[in-house]
Amino acid sequence: MESKNTSVPTLFEWAGGMPAFEQLFSKFYDKVLQDPLLEPVFRHMSPEHRQHVAHFVAEVLGGPKLYSEEGGSHFKMISKHLSKHLTQEHRKRWMELLLETADELILPDDPEFRSAFLAYLEWGTRIAVINSQFDSVNGDEQMPMPEWGWGVPGGPYTGE
Repeated sequence: MESKNTSVPTLFEWAGGMPAFEQLFSKFYDKVLQDPLLEPVFRHMSPEHRQHVAHFVAEVLGGPKLYSEEGGSHFKMISKHLSKHLTQEHRKRWMELLLETADELILPDDPEFRSAFLAYLEWGTRIAVINSQFDSVNGDEQMPMPEWGWGVPGGPYTGE
């Protein structure tokens, strides 16, 4: 019987580590600021926004906890989207530009990585749209950071 490979890299490692995520979000936000639909939403983002998002996504995908160590949390990320009133059109354009940038930077395009990466982005952007319709969060400020790996999300959130 063949032994199972126990050295499967994280999505973060497979993508190329922190330089890949920092470059991805830097180039991506250059495009966002040139996009007629998204520019008004991101016009006033802080200079640190690109790096915070890169560190957040990297941490979720198995990278170092730089976002958390910088004082970030899942609760704080949710809070950033409050009252932004994002639409599905915003979400789809955000996704389109990010995936286009990933292709340009030659992030891994194997089906396993892209499936997991796309699944996380779909999940996260849909949560952002939902939260953007509210003025406050009714949640635990200590809620854990999401952790996304190669597998399936495990079923729908039922609120229980």
